[in-house]
Amino acid sequence: VQLQASGGGLVQAGGSLRLSCAASGTTFSINTVAWYRQAPGKQRELVALISSGGSTDYVDSVKGRFTISRDNAKNTLYLQMNSLKPEDTAVYYCNVVRLVLEGTDYWGQGTQVTVSS
Repeated sequence: VQLQASGGGLVQAGGSLRLSCAASGTTFSINTVAWYRQAPGKQRELVALISSGGSTDYVDSVKGRFTISRDNAKNTLYLQMNSLKPEDTAVYYCNVVRLVLEGTDYWGQGTQVTVSS
């Protein structure tokens, strides 16, 4: 599997960004996939996931602000982030949840999101 996240940048608090993740080399459409983030000095955390059937779940800190979606035809995962806060600052990654649970070391190219106050 190869994963490439994009769409990050510098935004003021209250602003919005839309992240994209292009996946290749995997049967994307049948897997639960997720966005993760890692802030400086902190462990990587799961932010949002979406099942093959479209069911979603979010970490409490982003509920109501972030929306995860997928386009299986394009093998692409999205994360719409609204009402951004400085604490959302992190490098964002996408991955296949099953692979993460199996202990994969591969995280692909992340994308930096920086929210200024």
